[in-house]
Amino acid sequence: MIRQLVFSLLFTISATSPFFITMVQASETKTVTLDVPGMTCKFCPVTIRKALEKVPGVTEATSSYKTKTATVTFDPYETNVETLTEATANAGYPSTLKQ
Repeated sequence: MIRQLVFSLLFTISATSPFFITMVQASETKTVTLDVPGMTCKFCPVTIRKALEKVPGVTEATSSYKTKTATVTFDPYETNVETLTEATANAGYPSTLKQ
């Protein structure tokens, strides 16, 4: 009886662990602001936003011509700032992390 109870408990923990870990990771997001000085027109932010949204792990991206910045919310388990700045550079708009 005790053996069956222990086995049942261990099975339940192992079966739910991946789900629990995924839920914890999904709730941990990071938001950064990038300086994008190369914006020259009102259409540049659209290109930058679309490039950032294509990066796996990005949950939200906005950009502003007025402030020449992009704000990105992402899952740090899937991507990082270096990948985000590469995405903007590949779209023709080099960027740096705003300090």
